Amino acid sequence: MRLYNWHSTMTSRWFHPLMLLLWFIIALGLRLTNLTAKPPWTDEFSTLVFSLGNSFLGVPLDQAIAPEILLQPLQPQAAASLNDVWKHLSHETNHPPIYFALSHLWMQLFPTQQGLVSLWGARSLAAIFGAISIPAMYIFGWIVFRSRIVAHLAAAMMAVSPYAIFLAQEARHYTLAILWVIASLTCFVITTRHIQNQTQLPIPLALSWVIINALGIATHYFFVLTLFTEGLVLIVLAGRKIHNSPKIFPKVFLSPPWRRIYAVILGTFITGIVWLPVFLQNSYGDKLTDWIQQPRVGFAWISPFFQAFAAWVTMLYLLPVESPQLWIVIASGLVMLIFIIWAAPIFVRGLKVQLQTPETQLETRVLMGVVIGAIALFFVFTYFLGIDLTRGARYNFVYFPAVIVLLGANLAVIWQNFQQKKAVILIWFMGFLSAITVICNLGYQKYYRPDLFVRLIQQTSQVPVLIATTQITHVQIGEMMGIAREFRIKNVTNPAPLFLLAHQDKDVNTATKTLKNTLSQLPRSFDLWLVNFHAPVDEAVKNCTEHSQSLPAINGYEYKVYHCKISPTLDFEF
Repeated sequence: MRLYNWHSTMTSRWFHPLMLLLWFIIALGLRLTNLTAKPPWTDEFSTLVFSLGNSFLGVPLDQAIAPEILLQPLQPQAAASLNDVWKHLSHETNHPPIYFALSHLWMQLFPTQQGLVSLWGARSLAAIFGAISIPAMYIFGWIVFRSRIVAHLAAAMMAVSPYAIFLAQEARHYTLAILWVIASLTCFVITTRHIQNQTQLPIPLALSWVIINALGIATHYFFVLTLFTEGLVLIVLAGRKIHNSPKIFPKVFLSPPWRRIYAVILGTFITGIVWLPVFLQNSYGDKLTDWIQQPRVGFAWISPFFQAFAAWVTMLYLLPVESPQLWIVIASGLVMLIFIIWAAPIFVRGLKVQLQTPETQLETRVLMGVVIGAIALFFVFTYFLGIDLTRGARYNFVYFPAVIVLLGANLAVIWQNFQQKKAVILIWFMGFLSAITVICNLGYQKYYRPDLFVRLIQQTSQVPVLIATTQITHVQIGEMMGIAREFRIKNVTNPAPLFLLAHQDKDVNTATKTLKNTLSQLPRSFDLWLVNFHAPVDEAVKNCTEHSQSLPAINGYEYKVYHCKISPTLDFEF
């Protein structure tokens, strides 16, 4: 009777929609929880400023400025339009416009926070797109493996993936890009079936695929990596065709569905190449990606493997390995190690079954090809082109959906065995705990912690402070904005801060001279906080005393503190 009732429930019309709704509610709830508990970091400030239609170029350089002046780009302007968004975005950064345009419209729905753009409003857009990826994954899993169990398990794992939640809780474009990746891969898998069956690719599918690819490129340029992996898999499929039918080559590539595939490739190329002049005209492009183009010496030669492995693991689970308590870090690491040793054979067994099942063999191989091809591309960029893509875990969005749907397919094999259902539930619950870890900032911590830094300034300085940094791009402006925003949001007026953005070009002495000149113009005692200041300072601070006590390290802020006592000669206020 129990089996009959369960079967009746599974086959009822409302069961699958309600289960999908449950995964969606869990996903949305997780993504919106503690959404503003973590301060924004530099990339998010880029989203905020450009989405408002504002510019970083109006921030004064090489002079001491008040927090109000530094924060002006974060203030909504009634006259700002989508044209302003595009104008500033295309000249000051290296991102396409779709997400920023949507964010511009979305943020207008939310009131300001102490005169500044709403952080909750900005982040909630990414969170909602992240939640939408759950029904998208369900459709993806259903179409690819023609199984509702696979679809539900893929949606359920996407709902609690710590990596997915990390991306969804930032005011960035990655969750929207993931939706385009899901849609493009869906079209791609359907296309591979047409290749196998030698049937014509429907025109609506071909047109949809081109449009999806165009939107993906216009959301994030790295979406092109997804297209490259699809191309690599197509080449492999073509090679197998040649191997199996050498006598009819090259006629096979002029028959259905290849001609329409070529049309899709051409259409995608045209929609992508239009962005090349925009990308090349941006003078900040190289400077903004310097952080992934650093020279590799010593341990750095093998660090990409560890970075890549960490990103793969955290797509599925992540316990509090960044907790301030050492025993929690150790315990979390041990549990994660034990769990992966236990779960790995389950995943492998499920994968083997899918590869051996005729109905799912092609789709499993295609998705595995996408994942392996993308990983191979990452390492080609890292070791042959000198661009270490493994340093940015967020870039793995280009193949992340393929990993999750394969995981759902593997777990579906285990789910068929009643005795092993508990293992699937445990794996999902581990993902849920991992989601809580990210929400509580105990994993995938923010790169910058201005909240802790402002608290340290309050505890250390009893006089006005000058916070100085070297400036190259708007990244450094964002670093200082984070600090200034904390002063504003928390109504901290003691100590009173000023900020110095000392522009630095190839001649590092430029920033040194600016610092020296600025210090000479400040007529009263103050504390100098050099934050991420990458220029010589000995001559500039010769009249100041370095802070003698040891101070804690703060994420994102490498700093030194000097106490400067200068007799007043001018009427000056901080």
